[in-house]
Amino acid sequence: MGIQLSIQKLTKRYKTGDGVSDISLDVGKGEMVTLLGPSGCGKTTLLRSIGGFLDPDAGDILIEGKSVLKAPPEKRPTSMVFQGYNLWPHMTVYDNLAFGLKIRKVKKAERDQAIEQVLELVRLPGAGKKYPGQLSGGQQQRIAVARSLLLKPAVLLLDEPFSALDAKLRHEMREELREIQADLGLTMVFVTHDQEEALSISDRIVVMNHGHIEQIATPQEIYDEPKSLYVAQFIGKMNFLKGVVAEGGIKVGELSFPNPNKLSGKVTVAVRPEDIQFGGGAESRLQGTIKQIMVLGHYAEVSVDVQDHGTVRAFLARDEVRSLHHGQQVSVGFAKILAYPEQ
Repeated sequence: MGIQLSIQKLTKRYKTGDGVSDISLDVGKGEMVTLLGPSGCGKTTLLRSIGGFLDPDAGDILIEGKSVLKAPPEKRPTSMVFQGYNLWPHMTVYDNLAFGLKIRKVKKAERDQAIEQVLELVRLPGAGKKYPGQLSGGQQQRIAVARSLLLKPAVLLLDEPFSALDAKLRHEMREELREIQADLGLTMVFVTHDQEEALSISDRIVVMNHGHIEQIATPQEIYDEPKSLYVAQFIGKMNFLKGVVAEGGIKVGELSFPNPNKLSGKVTVAVRPEDIQFGGGAESRLQGTIKQIMVLGHYAEVSVDVQDHGTVRAFLARDEVRSLHHGQQVSVGFAKILAYPEQ
């Protein structure tokens, strides 16, 4: 897999202090990379710099081996799908889609064929004669994606494109986009602050924090092995408990765990809700009281007040909670933990 996009030591800082510093990232041909982080972490700054909508203070951006820094947005081999659909309401869907092709002087017969094909691809065949106002939000977003695909970009940039849609539609659009991306072998850089979206759609995730990259890894690695406490706090649900290194191991109350990273002193122990176990020998568990049971479809979230450690949340199969009730005394253990220096 060749490198399609190379960001090299990119810096763009605003007077407010926001922006990005010294960012380096390579994206392979046909790869879908997601920039993930809270508002103000620099992900949109990075995306807009790639698209040519911002001029970096330092660094370089190469697409297919060539620097694009001096090229304006319309001359870059990129196309951007924004949060808003940015469709012209007074023009039909066909005219909205044809606009970019006309600028590129594509002949009418070619235009018609390309538009027909792309409408099939985004599952809106025959929508060319409609106006944007006659379409739902999800359909308008499909047209916005189709317009970008027509330009056959070397890199497709997407800035939180589904954030205005309801949860069910967002889920459907994610699946469709992933299918289109795989079918066409597109290289995509996708911005979101939605961790579930990032985990479900990406080949690799770039977790950003205050203009820096915290971790670049596959969704599985990010979920199973978050490199820092920040990433652990940001990706998926997590329980955090106070621990201490003693006798070569990590102690949480009476429980002891290995210390592969050779941490010392006080630590923050992180445990996924699905790694919390109920019952077993009391001597190898922490004692607690069930505070709440919420059935969430095929699984349940059980909150337990654990002595000296606050509330711990566990995910259990729905059948497993039938014998549990509010106020019940239980013992809990951890199948596996992660540990970080206390901050």
